[in-house]
Amino acid sequence: MIVSKSNDIIVGSDNVFEDLGFPPDEALNLKIRADLMLKLRSFIKNKGWTQQQAAQFFNETQPRISNLINGEISRFSVDKLLVMLALAGMKIKLEVISMEDK
Repeated sequence: MIVSKSNDIIVGSDNVFEDLGFPPDEALNLKIRADLMLKLRSFIKNKGWTQQQAAQFFNETQPRISNLINGEISRFSVDKLLVMLALAGMKIKLEVISMEDK
């Protein structure tokens, strides 16, 4: 007996948090924090640092760096992540696009 299954493919938006059902304002905030955390995580990885070395560099505790590495978004504000990116020597560019411009 042959059983045929069809898989529906749903194309997501550019924000996985919206796709997961978060309200638009919360989804935007989560996406921003996730993106900033990924940049910091890449920075730490590219330096080849241990969590303890990263903690010393950022003047944080090792458990706090562990939270960052493990993607615990709720533990970081946008402000804190921006400060950490500045310490890493990264420049931050903010672009706001009006819905009317789209």
